Amino acid sequence: MRIHALPDDVLDRARELAGTDGHHELHAGSPGAPLRCCLRKARPGEALILFRHTPSAGVGPYEELGPVFAHAEPCDGPAGTAEFPEELSHSPRTLRAYTADGRIHDGEVVPPEGLTDRVTALLDDPDVAEVEVRSASHGCFLFAITRD
Repeated sequence: MRIHALPDDVLDRARELAGTDGHHELHAGSPGAPLRCCLRKARPGEALILFRHTPSAGVGPYEELGPVFAHAEPCDGPAGTAEFPEELSHSPRTLRAYTADGRIHDGEVVPPEGLTDRVTALLDDPDVAEVEVRSASHGCFLFAITRD
């Protein structure tokens, strides 16, 4: 499996617009906020942006829009792309599997200890092109997973 943080072009655009409109807010700090740029939780004092994002998997009626946090300045990105991000894997997560044409194929809430096995099983289905990992409590997009 391959873990995907938000693409650089999405992050660059959000940083460029930070503080200029009601959809791209600057935050002086929100410790514990899940960061979609480096796939870890925010530390006290880190400057962040909160902005609207539409993940790439869902299209048409399955297209969704939701809030995401990222560092206000570019960071080094995720520590790795082959395993679940450690800091974002301690809570139940909603998994949504999408087909190549952007339709929802399957979805479920999974406890932390079952995440890897369930994502592997979803990606073993040839109809699944991508799995989105979301917050189970708020429904917010965290990151995407594709086959290696």
